[in-house]
Amino acid sequence: MIAPSRATVEKAKTSAWMHRRERGSSALLTFMTKLSLLLGRRLSRPILYPIALYFLAAVRPARIASRAYLTHNLGRPATLIDIYKHILAFTTTIHDRVYLLNDQLDLFDIKHFGTAALHRDHAKKGLFLFGAHLGSFEVLHSFARSNPDIDIFMAMYPENARQINRVMASINPHATQNIITLGQLDATLKINEKLQAGALVGVLADRASGADRYESFPFLGRDAYFPSGPFRMALMLRYPIYFMTGLYRGGNRYEIHFELIEDFSQPLSGDRDAAVRGVMARYAATLERYCIDTPFNWFNFFNFWDDHRADHAE
Repeated sequence: MIAPSRATVEKAKTSAWMHRRERGSSALLTFMTKLSLLLGRRLSRPILYPIALYFLAAVRPARIASRAYLTHNLGRPATLIDIYKHILAFTTTIHDRVYLLNDQLDLFDIKHFGTAALHRDHAKKGLFLFGAHLGSFEVLHSFARSNPDIDIFMAMYPENARQINRVMASINPHATQNIITLGQLDATLKINEKLQAGALVGVLADRASGADRYESFPFLGRDAYFPSGPFRMALMLRYPIYFMTGLYRGGNRYEIHFELIEDFSQPLSGDRDAAVRGVMARYAATLERYCIDTPFNWFNFFNFWDDHRADHAE
């Protein structure tokens, strides 16, 4: 089990990842989307190989970040082939968004794990799904479609990927209807409203949407900072937290995993801050386990360790 360190910092400025400009243009993304839908997944997939090669050669910050992450994860210096596989996995999940949001789920072999416990707890109440930038969140669309009685909302900070969001909305106009925008004054009220109605609310909890209090935990051999805001919100609203991830396994194969990491609906014993640190430790440990199992599914293309250290310097 990962134990939290004593490093706790307040952060008044936005995270480094939020200042990264999106690459590409809306016109190019729209063209690629239309081409993908016209040709189909099998015929359009070969385009991904030169695209990944371009990013490997031309986007130095992403290449450096990938090398640092993979070196931590693999326990050896990452090679260019490793980095290429990492970028290719990312471009593949972006490409697959087109078909997942277009309800072409028959193109994929998707396996589900942990759904029995999720259904058991959801029968009683709404709950949180805490994920990370690991694998594909859109593959969760398949779970929602196979369970039409379940409403799933995503609480997210959309501005850093507005180009992709616009294109995805053009694929499926309903794709953005279940998004709760973080960073707004009424965001917590909206989240609580959905939870009270029995919905599942997803949060990518490895990044913050703004000023937050961060806690430091060992992650892949080095201390990394994680925002405590999502966890403090879950404690305040008193709902269970499930870890979720949609892992890309190659080809057309995906796996959706759900794991209960805390049930804040139960009476709290002990200090609230200690309870938050405890669930954050379990979240970091669970995330680390899945990263080790599927190293090329991690899609934080910035230096997750050093960027956070710089941001949190006192």
